[in-house]
Amino acid sequence: MQNEDYELLDSGDGRKLERFGSYTLARPCSQAVWKTALPASVWQRAQASFDREDGNRWHNRTSLPDEWQIETAGIKFKLSGTDFGHLGIFPEQREQWRWIRRTVSEAAAARKATVRVLNLFAYSGGSTLAAALGGAEVCHLDASRGMVQWARDNAQLNGLAEHPIRWITDDAHKFLCREIRRQRRYDAFILDPPTFGRGQNNELYKIERDLPETLELCRKLMSDRPLFILLSAHTPGYSPVVLGNVLSQAVPEFGKLETGEMLLTGKPGVLPTPSGAYARWFSGK
Repeated sequence: MQNEDYELLDSGDGRKLERFGSYTLARPCSQAVWKTALPASVWQRAQASFDREDGNRWHNRTSLPDEWQIETAGIKFKLSGTDFGHLGIFPEQREQWRWIRRTVSEAAAARKATVRVLNLFAYSGGSTLAAALGGAEVCHLDASRGMVQWARDNAQLNGLAEHPIRWITDDAHKFLCREIRRQRRYDAFILDPPTFGRGQNNELYKIERDLPETLELCRKLMSDRPLFILLSAHTPGYSPVVLGNVLSQAVPEFGKLETGEMLLTGKPGVLPTPSGAYARWFSGK
């Protein structure tokens, strides 16, 4: 059985209580409009908490090490508390990571060929590592040099330092246009675009303006045997239906389109907490 070092312990009153390995943290969660289930005394035992009132602030951060490691969905991650309350992992993506790894592995076996995957806005590399562990060749792109290095550190943790992964720090659209000119092709695409972001040279990305173009550029990079496009977002208002509608206009007519919410989950009885949406197109070939 896989190690599972992540667990949602409770949520409510605009907060979430999570376990990351040996450490319990309380952080904001705007969707948790219900009441908490656990008593306040349990929440108060968290090693650290983060809030956005009066600026972004950690409390008791000294109770956390500068770095620690966990394993979830069969992937090892390096964690560290950032100034924005993030840790280097979005555990609501766990089911997507399992799906990526399984889908890539099964396709490679059926095709008797390596699957080529492009992961855009790739953050600390969870989806990159899932694809690589499934046997894929991966191109990992993020606009932040620091996040690309974090992802490389995670690859090292997972024994993938020598795996065929291209590590790219660049603006997504500039890179996609260059790949089109180079006539590169990919079998699968993973995108988790930000609501608002800036590229390495201060290029501006707005999801409501730029997402259709991003998908159009990806379509031009599709191989003759496309496998899937997985699109996820944490942007308020971007529901599964919204993502499904946008994606449906960018994919081939064949295949299957699935949509859903990404959830933080815990043991039975713990209320699941919505944390974004996804849409994925799968060719079935």
